[in-house]
Amino acid sequence: MINKNTNTVCCFGELLIRFSPLMDGGFIKQESMPAFIGGAELNVATALAKWQIPVNYLTALPDNALASEIKNHLTQKNIGTDFIEICGGRIGTYYLPQGADLKNNAVIYDRAYSSFSTLKKGQINWDAIFKNVSWFHLSAISPALNMDVAAVCLEAVKAASDRGITVSIDLNYRSKLWQYGKDPVEVMPDIIQYCDVVMGNIWAAQKLAGININSSFIQENNTRKNYIEEANSSAEKLMNQYKKCITVANTFRFDDGHNAIKYYATLHTKSMNKSSSEYKTTNSIDKIGSGDCFMAALILGLVKNNQPQAVIDFAAAAAFTKLHQKGDAFTGTLADVQKNIISHA
Repeated sequence: MINKNTNTVCCFGELLIRFSPLMDGGFIKQESMPAFIGGAELNVATALAKWQIPVNYLTALPDNALASEIKNHLTQKNIGTDFIEICGGRIGTYYLPQGADLKNNAVIYDRAYSSFSTLKKGQINWDAIFKNVSWFHLSAISPALNMDVAAVCLEAVKAASDRGITVSIDLNYRSKLWQYGKDPVEVMPDIIQYCDVVMGNIWAAQKLAGININSSFIQENNTRKNYIEEANSSAEKLMNQYKKCITVANTFRFDDGHNAIKYYATLHTKSMNKSSSEYKTTNSIDKIGSGDCFMAALILGLVKNNQPQAVIDFAAAAAFTKLHQKGDAFTGTLADVQKNIISHA
C-alpha cells in the first residue's frame, strides 16, 4: 500500500530482529529465545502508524519467506512497504539479554553483510520514494555501518531537502557499530547539515555533530537545572553551526543500574527553550525503543503544529510510557500517554 496523503512520513533504516535471551543459562534450559521485529526507524514508523499518521518504511530485505512474513506483518500495522528494496541475502540481527540496554556492553550485533548494509549510492529511486512525502526520518545508526550506507544516507537527505521535505535525524550513537575507520564526527556533519529537526542528547551532539559541552561543569553540578542549561547551550550551538536546523530536542535518562530510571527532555528553537516534567520509575520493563518512541511523538507534535510545551510534554511522556512495555515498539494508546502527562503535571 502506497500512502497518498501529502502528510506521509518516510522512515529509512535497517530492520533488525532482536533476540532477547534469558541469561544465566535460562535460554538454554528453556530451549527458547524471544524475538522482536524492530530497528530504530521502524520503531518510529510503528508508533506513528498506531497514532494514525500515514507512514512508509524504507529498508532493504532479502527475497525469502522470512522477509515476506515480516513485510506482511508491517502492512497489517498500516505501515507502507511498497518501496522496500529487495536485495542481498540476510536480515540483520542482534542479541540483547532481557532487561539490558543497548547503551551497555551486553549487546551483540550480527549485522555484517545484511541486505541493508549492502546498499549503494544510486540504487534507490528517490523520485519514487519522495512522491507525496512531507517528512523524512533517519538516524545516525545507519551511517555507522559502512561508508557505502553513509553515502546513501547523505544522498537521501540531499534529495529530501532539495524537494522541500522536512528532514529529521536521531543522533543515536552506537560505539560498537563505528568500526570502519571513520570517527563519527568525520561523517555525520555532512548529513546533519540537511536536517531540519535534530533529536538526541548533549553527549551524542558532541560525539556526532562536534558540539562541545562543558563536561566538567555538569559533572560537578549534575542537577536538572544545570543539565537543562547545558542543553540550551548545546542546542544553540548546533543551530548556529547547522543553519538548516530549526528544532532540537534533547533527552535525559539516568539509570541506577537496576530498574530505577529518571527521565526528562528539552525542546529548543532559535527563539525558545522548553522542558518537560521529570518522570521517575522503579519498575521499567524494557528500555529498548523509548528514544524511538520519543522521536515518533516529537514528529507527531510537530506535524500537527502543536504548541512547543505540548510537544515536549507529549514526547517525554510517550518515551516514559514505552519503558513499561515489552518489545521494541510502542504498544499503548494516546490515552496511556495522556495519563502520564496528567499524573506528572
